[in-house]
Amino acid sequence: MSKNTINENAKDTGRPFQWARRGGFGPRPGMGVPVEKAKDFKGTIKKLTGHLSRYKWGFMISFIFAIGSTIFSIISPTILGNAVTEIVNGLIDKISGGTGIDFNALGRIILLLIGLYALSSVFSFVQGLITTEIAQRISYKFRKDISEKIHRLPMNYFDSLTHGEILSRVTNDVDTLSQSLNQSLTQLITSIVSIIGILIMMLRISLPLTLLALLIVPVSTLIMGVVVKKSQKYFRQQQEYLGHVNGLVEEVYGGHNIVKAFNKEEAFIQEFNDKNNTLYETAWKSQFLSGLMQPIMHFVGNLSYVGVAILGGYLTVRGSIQIGQIQSFIQYIRNFTHPITQLAQVANMFQSMAAAAERVFEFMEAKEEVQSTTNPISTEKVKGNVEFKHVSFGYQSDNIVIRDFNAKVKDGQRVAIVGPTGAGKTTIVKLLMRFYDVTDGEILIDGHNIKDFDRHELRKMFGMVLQDTWLFNGTIMDNLRYSKLDATDAEVIKAAKAAHVHHFITTLPGGYNMVLNEETTNISQGQKQLLTIARAFLANPKILILDEATSSVDTRTELLIQKAMDELMKGRTCFIIAHRLSTIKDADIILVMNEGNIVEQGSHEELLAKGGFYAKLYNSQFERSA
Repeated sequence: MSKNTINENAKDTGRPFQWARRGGFGPRPGMGVPVEKAKDFKGTIKKLTGHLSRYKWGFMISFIFAIGSTIFSIISPTILGNAVTEIVNGLIDKISGGTGIDFNALGRIILLLIGLYALSSVFSFVQGLITTEIAQRISYKFRKDISEKIHRLPMNYFDSLTHGEILSRVTNDVDTLSQSLNQSLTQLITSIVSIIGILIMMLRISLPLTLLALLIVPVSTLIMGVVVKKSQKYFRQQQEYLGHVNGLVEEVYGGHNIVKAFNKEEAFIQEFNDKNNTLYETAWKSQFLSGLMQPIMHFVGNLSYVGVAILGGYLTVRGSIQIGQIQSFIQYIRNFTHPITQLAQVANMFQSMAAAAERVFEFMEAKEEVQSTTNPISTEKVKGNVEFKHVSFGYQSDNIVIRDFNAKVKDGQRVAIVGPTGAGKTTIVKLLMRFYDVTDGEILIDGHNIKDFDRHELRKMFGMVLQDTWLFNGTIMDNLRYSKLDATDAEVIKAAKAAHVHHFITTLPGGYNMVLNEETTNISQGQKQLLTIARAFLANPKILILDEATSSVDTRTELLIQKAMDELMKGRTCFIIAHRLSTIKDADIILVMNEGNIVEQGSHEELLAKGGFYAKLYNSQFERSA
């Protein structure tokens, strides 16, 4: 994960840090937490239902087991009350001179109770197993679809989103969706069945006791509403400042050397303390108000127990109910409030699930780039002649950065593209590889419009080395072989020697089998660049693109690369983008760009002789280096 990922996730997506949500202090579900809501709740749920339809039989079986588990657990307090009644009646009979407790009858009741608890547990276990399996399958399917979707999206789509936002789709949103499905659907069905079932059992025991017990619902709702209203704004502030504090820490410690270099430690500490104090105050208030919920609810619940005990005692004396039924009723009261709280949590989870699903669906429904074309041109016999004919392009329609670009490059030529920052050099390469499509004009390879090739086949013709090195977590051998997976070890070593990085690799622990990762500190940026150049050499492309490929290497290494390229690039078209003009003296053609146009073209000597824009650029660099 890049160091900017977490900042982007916090700042650019407009959502609190997901890491912060998972750990440390935090509100309990349904206790006043501000819940992110979907823009189109009904539409999103409808789409999600369509995706879940393939698992309808699994959900149906899961629901049946959930209902069975709930029913068995609802019946159990009544059976337990019968056991209490049997014991009390037996003790009274014993005091009156009778035979006392009927242990055979009591034993049957206890065995029945154990059986009900066992069945409830088995049904609950099977239901949880099925639901978890379905949720994980859905999570797997969404991640797989998103991963495949990423590679079908045009580059301009990623220009509109941060890395953190893309990462959030694959991780946070899918996790939220999976967890919410796993919990909310089961809780929804069990809560509804529990409320209906418990209410029926309570009415079966006593209507007056049920009416008295139900008084707790409006009282609890009123108290919860007051506390939630007061605590919600503090929870929102708490989540906001969690993002501020974590973002500041990530930002500062990611660039700790810069902080020290400019003696900004005290300024950072002051800024951190300000944000941390605000976080402390909002967190304290939110947690305090949230903490009031439990004791208040207990107090109200205990009042209902007292009322039930008094009224139940009166009804028992009158012979309306038995003492064991009072015990069952009190247990039902305790069980009655729990599913009501669960329903509130389920409502929040459905909102979070819909919001996460909406973002996933937005990503999945984004317009894809066309991968193939009708009757595509074969790339087997392509030599590498490239022509730009009246090419114009803008990343936005109202901001054209390339205007009427024209150039011809013969196969085997080395073409350097130079110019000041923002001139459009890298854009030309992106258009050539169809990362973007031209707005006007056309790009031809061997006389064929690049749009007549399949994108995949077109890009196989190119080898590319960028200014920013990209090496994945794996061995050096695997990283080099990335451009040609079927390459032999000998071929990989040959490419490494050509890039003058073989000797360095052999000095590393493990050599070519050394694993590269974020903790690898004994490889410099320049050496990493050499590895990416060796990877491009191994691909043996028909057209090679070097975008500031030597910007991170020293002068000696740069000379070695230039010498290797003279040998390895024979017979191949090569595009070289460079700021240091001394590196492209031997190019066959130099295209000088400024503000999206070619202002000059020719060889190094020809352009210097003209004394124009290129000569000024070259002389200014020469003067600075002198």
